Amino acid sequence: MAAVGKGDVVYDLGSGDGRLVIAAARDFGARAVGIEIEPRLVAASAGYARRAGVAHRVSFLEQDLFQADLGPATVVTLYLTRDLNLRMRPKLLQELRPGARIVSHNFDMGDWEPARMIRVEADGQSRPVFLWVVPARP
Repeated sequence: MAAVGKGDVVYDLGSGDGRLVIAAARDFGARAVGIEIEPRLVAASAGYARRAGVAHRVSFLEQDLFQADLGPATVVTLYLTRDLNLRMRPKLLQELRPGARIVSHNFDMGDWEPARMIRVEADGQSRPVFLWVVPARP
């Protein structure tokens, strides 16, 4: 949905087991960074990346997503709650460059209209996936 390519730097906020970070590197050739607050998941993610052969293209940081520097990202993925998305929105708009893409699974960003929304089937349920593009600064 974000048209990820080799020139992209993908950040997954709340990266969990690292599967999106690993997929961005393995399937699209992107560099990718996972931000995760749980040390056990950070360590496990690094191991999964080594086994997938993409450790040289990814990194996992044990960090609070509100403290992370998002400036290098060209794509940000989120699977947070709506409340967290709304709290992240000002940070995303401030730190990301115009044209950066943000993809959120299941949760919107309030009155910020997405550029695109699709529905995906998962576990027998239809869920929305949203795409926003950071606008040019005035």
